[in-house]
Amino acid sequence: MTKLRIRPAVASLPRYVPGRSAPGADKISSNEMPTPPSPAVLEEMARSLQAINRYPDLTAAPLREALADRLRVAPDQLCVGTGSSAILLAALSALCQPGSQVVYPWRSFESYPIAVTAVGGQPVPVGLLPDASHDLDAMRGAITPDTVAVIVCSPNNPTGPALTFDQVSSFVASIPDSVMVLIDEAYIDFATAPGVSTAIPLIASHPNVVVTRTFSKAHALAGARVGYGIGDAEVIDAMQALLVPFGVNSVAQAGALASLNDLDEVRRAVREVVAERERVVPALRSLGYDVPDTQSNFYMLRGTGPDLVEECARAGLIVRPFPEGVRVSVGAPSHNDRFLAVAERHARRGLRDEERGE
Repeated sequence: MTKLRIRPAVASLPRYVPGRSAPGADKISSNEMPTPPSPAVLEEMARSLQAINRYPDLTAAPLREALADRLRVAPDQLCVGTGSSAILLAALSALCQPGSQVVYPWRSFESYPIAVTAVGGQPVPVGLLPDASHDLDAMRGAITPDTVAVIVCSPNNPTGPALTFDQVSSFVASIPDSVMVLIDEAYIDFATAPGVSTAIPLIASHPNVVVTRTFSKAHALAGARVGYGIGDAEVIDAMQALLVPFGVNSVAQAGALASLNDLDEVRRAVREVVAERERVVPALRSLGYDVPDTQSNFYMLRGTGPDLVEECARAGLIVRPFPEGVRVSVGAPSHNDRFLAVAERHARRGLRDEERGE
């Protein structure tokens, strides 16, 4: 038993639980892309190993410059870290003091309450609307003089709905300038609904806006851990000061930079995922499942639970349970077909149980 005086807030923190895996099973629980990056990206990452004895660029300057060119912002408006979770921590660390409050939707990304507590802030979760989207009015109403940040997750993980640009713009305009609006766009590349687009243009007129993005999803680089934040240069400078020096390794930087130069392949892979999503979700609804509108590379079956998870496991599929339901990542067509078969058997068994009055 250690005698170290670990902070009580840390000892009581909920632990992030990754999607489980099992030997021989197909994992459709962690919102990963079903295929690896293109050969060109993998070749560039392998080539970077020849200089692995050298430190990577301190702030990933070449990657920041490439991103700045793509996003039409200045390089000093970007910082790069080990996944968007690192950017989240840096942003909150720059703001939170004892008593600081951070408002966020719930259920949403599991890292939010962990990150807020880790930096000494007070989590203020706000429930979702019945359609599993953000209750922006309630989030706005939860802001107090102690609020330093409010988090928006669009598309929302794990439920799937996305906010339109106009919704985000109106929300930002209603938030005090002294409160950061941190907009998590990890899944924005998969959004196809009319009016849904990135909030990056809002930064020019709202210096309290920070947008976080990642290479883990659409770019298929989850194992490389590269995320980035976009915001006002002064805010980004404060966040950069809190990021781990040399945190993003040279192989990860090479992969992210190569992926930016291979966007046609990224877009092709995204189109395949979206097409599968648009095939699977209506099929599940036709079986009677409650599936919120998803604009991401996953969907949630609300009201389902351990029985479905276990049936999937017996079929060699790993899915992700939540108190509100089961989240399933869009996999390869063969994975999706197998899941639909399990879901159909599960739905039919439920109907038989109802008929028997069980």
